[in-house]
Amino acid sequence: MPLVAHTDLPTFQRLREEGEEILDPVRASNQDIREMHIGLLNMMPDAALEATERQFFRLVGACNQIVQFHVHPFTIEGLKRSPEAQAHIAKYYEPFEKIKRDGLDALIISGANVTHPRLSEEDFWQPLTEVFFWAKENVTSILCSCLATHAVIQYCYGIERTRLPAKRWGVFSHKLTDRSHPLVAEINTRFDVPHSRFNEIFQSDMEQHGLRVLAASKEAGVHLAVSPDGFRIVFFQGHPEYDDISLLKEYKREVLRFYRAEIDDYPPFPENYFNAEVQQIFAGYEQQVISARQNGLRLAEFPENQVLEHIDNTWGDTAKAVFNNWLGKIYQLTHQERGLPFMDGVDPNNPLGL
Repeated sequence: MPLVAHTDLPTFQRLREEGEEILDPVRASNQDIREMHIGLLNMMPDAALEATERQFFRLVGACNQIVQFHVHPFTIEGLKRSPEAQAHIAKYYEPFEKIKRDGLDALIISGANVTHPRLSEEDFWQPLTEVFFWAKENVTSILCSCLATHAVIQYCYGIERTRLPAKRWGVFSHKLTDRSHPLVAEINTRFDVPHSRFNEIFQSDMEQHGLRVLAASKEAGVHLAVSPDGFRIVFFQGHPEYDDISLLKEYKREVLRFYRAEIDDYPPFPENYFNAEVQQIFAGYEQQVISARQNGLRLAEFPENQVLEHIDNTWGDTAKAVFNNWLGKIYQLTHQERGLPFMDGVDPNNPLGL
């Protein structure tokens, strides 16, 4: 069922233009359908703030449960914002105090950029842990993405992430390691997931602390895992929410950083993402960028339009299936009163009865 445009958030109009079905509140109020309220703690930097809204809203809206989805974006202190981003947040995002008062059925926590070697040194660490502390007592299930996965695992289990020798960047093949879990029901046993990170929490560390690993890659490590109770916390180490061009945008950003001499080395290609023709186009552009940087010349336009037809999304269907399974189980477990996480008779320590 569709998302409900319960605010004037521009993301709703953008999704309409992409063909997504978005209900207006009047029509929604005339449907005798149960509501679900999903929180989105958006910690992404300004450049990715609205794109992250669209990506997660799109995944929620693609689910086919008989329910109306109300998504409530909010953010926390400790994240540097431009005046424009702060104005967007002030106009369209909800205060965490209102989120706590009204309640949620589920919570999604996005990734974030970091500026310190240790997560506990970040300005957003304390506000993030306060959100998580509330959510683990009051929300049916919490889904963590990338940096949020690392932060919550450290907070809950004391496992600190490990810095990788090089950035884990690209699209990687994964296999299910546990086919019996309801989150991965009816999905492909092998599927792609994008990754973009400098750090990792390893499968052995997760399993040593009782986490249940559901999908992993030989090259990229664990993507999908759940807390020891099987459902209360879902961990993504990759980025299944990414659009087809998200890695292309990241590559462009890194190329521009090299041109501006913010980094010394020209960025490598994201792995398993550009085909041979795209690589040839960007190899030619690399020579132009190097020459422009060395000679103080104006940079030629990034050849994005030349490669778009060669960029494929090979992960979206699986991402939608996992989200569909996740929200479907929440629908079956959550109390109809938003302030209560479970219907009567559900064991919070084993909600799926596994």
